[in-house]
Amino acid sequence: MSIFDYFRSKPSTSSAVTARERLQVIVAHQRGQRNQPDYLPRMQQEILEVIRKYVPVEPEDVQVQVDESGNCSVLELNVTLPG
Repeated sequence: MSIFDYFRSKPSTSSAVTARERLQVIVAHQRGQRNQPDYLPRMQQEILEVIRKYVPVEPEDVQVQVDESGNCSVLELNVTLPG
């Protein structure tokens, strides 16, 4: 190891790379939520309440997503029902 190696930037450790990748995933997820319509969280909550009248489900079992395509919006609803 020469004296110049000491001043060079050290290679990233694997934990730093992992932390950076996780942060990128979180930021991408938050950016995706920022573009959703304002009514979507409330709609998801109301759908969850209606489903809970008939079947016990957890909030993470209901996924609501809006896909925009040109002049058309498509509401996609996925519910994982208990077996």
